[in-house]
Amino acid sequence: MVSMSKIATGNGHGENSPYFDGWKAYETNPFHPIDRPDGVIQMGLAENQLCFKFIKKWLMEHPEASLCTAEGVNRFKETALFQDYHGMPEFRQAVAKFMGKVRGDRVKFDPDRIVMSGGATGAHEMVAFCLADPGEALLVPTPYYPGFDRDLRWRTGVELVPVICESSHNFQITRTAMEAAYEKAQEANLKVKGLLITNPSNPLGTIMDRETLKSIVKFINEKNIHLIGDEIYAATVFKDPEFVSISEVIQEVECNHDLIHIVYSLSKDMGFPGFRVGIVYSYNDAVVNCARKMSSYGLVSSQTQHLIATMLNDDDFVHNFIMESKEQLFKRHKYFTWSLSQVGIGSLKSNGGLFIWMDLRKLLKEKTFDAEMDLWRVIINEVKLNVSPGSSFHCHEPGWFRVCFANMEDNTMEVALSRIRSFILKNNESIVPRKLCRRSSLKLSLPRSLSRRMDDFMSPAGIMSPHSPLPQSPLVRART
Repeated sequence: MVSMSKIATGNGHGENSPYFDGWKAYETNPFHPIDRPDGVIQMGLAENQLCFKFIKKWLMEHPEASLCTAEGVNRFKETALFQDYHGMPEFRQAVAKFMGKVRGDRVKFDPDRIVMSGGATGAHEMVAFCLADPGEALLVPTPYYPGFDRDLRWRTGVELVPVICESSHNFQITRTAMEAAYEKAQEANLKVKGLLITNPSNPLGTIMDRETLKSIVKFINEKNIHLIGDEIYAATVFKDPEFVSISEVIQEVECNHDLIHIVYSLSKDMGFPGFRVGIVYSYNDAVVNCARKMSSYGLVSSQTQHLIATMLNDDDFVHNFIMESKEQLFKRHKYFTWSLSQVGIGSLKSNGGLFIWMDLRKLLKEKTFDAEMDLWRVIINEVKLNVSPGSSFHCHEPGWFRVCFANMEDNTMEVALSRIRSFILKNNESIVPRKLCRRSSLKLSLPRSLSRRMDDFMSPAGIMSPHSPLPQSPLVRART
């Protein structure tokens, strides 16, 4: 057999994980309401499918956005010809403006610092290549997205050192935890080059408050290490408190801006993962220059740039889309967590993302990761739901599962909830009583009364505007 490279023959991709095994189970037996009603329902894909009718309406009204229409064909030639790796000016300007709008126009972004990439996956790898050499390390708070093991490590040779965050503190990152991880890396003779934070968090769906972000900036500034802010879920925050970007905080505290870098994309906030629009935004000129050269390996197609620029330059569309997305996510999240609570299932209190961090600790036969995997196999093989076990996110406490709620139609969600209810009712002796849940110091997303109807939990008035949080008002029935 002809020999191959270590990258080709190794397992650095991280595919041997229950996170990816769940995807394989779905792909071999995908649910379909008619053709395969007993198939596996995909609840492991963080995808926002709740606003496609809204987007489709805009596309029908703006055929010039596509080069393959009579209205857009006049731009076909200039768009189809060679484009350099800087990207179209109108694309970079539109993305910079959208990034500011998502953050309530509290901060402005320079289009000349926008670097394209093939999705957030390529953006993360690009940043890792720029900041660290093989064998050097990045600190990453747990639990974290399993794909980071691939994106940041596989081809770069960079090591990831976990910053352990515990449920007793609602998985919030602390200075103590950062210091402990930094010291552990030094003991292992690893040179720490940076800290990667995901805000809003995947898989938690929580956001970091301003004081936490200031503490993080102070930490990296004192250590003279880089800070990478993954903010790809920025526009998914659907109720207060509002999202705070690292780009805002560095205007309020003293720090070396050369250490600050943001990864962004349109995969989650707009629901366009297939377009592979990833962004690196760095305050460091050398990183911008290097990343732009590297972007040649993963550019965004010029046709996609044209469509996105046309869409995001429509101010009315952007404003209305942000509001519509928040409303739909709010409704879906509220109904989903409420429905789970009816059978005693809690989740970490959250206000962003496309998922919940579901607490099934009381269903474990014992408090071990082996028991978590046993429960996960039952959920995959018998309940036929692809949910992701916490251990695949490097969670240091067994019994937590990430469940995505925005990647399916209403009817499919109802089938999924029905399966969960049936499963729990068969195992109801293991579920913790609600009164005990309420006494816990952990912030769980549980309703005030089990007898309260779903109608009482939904309200578009509870949605944040793009600029400021709105107070919640009387609640109405949720239907997306």
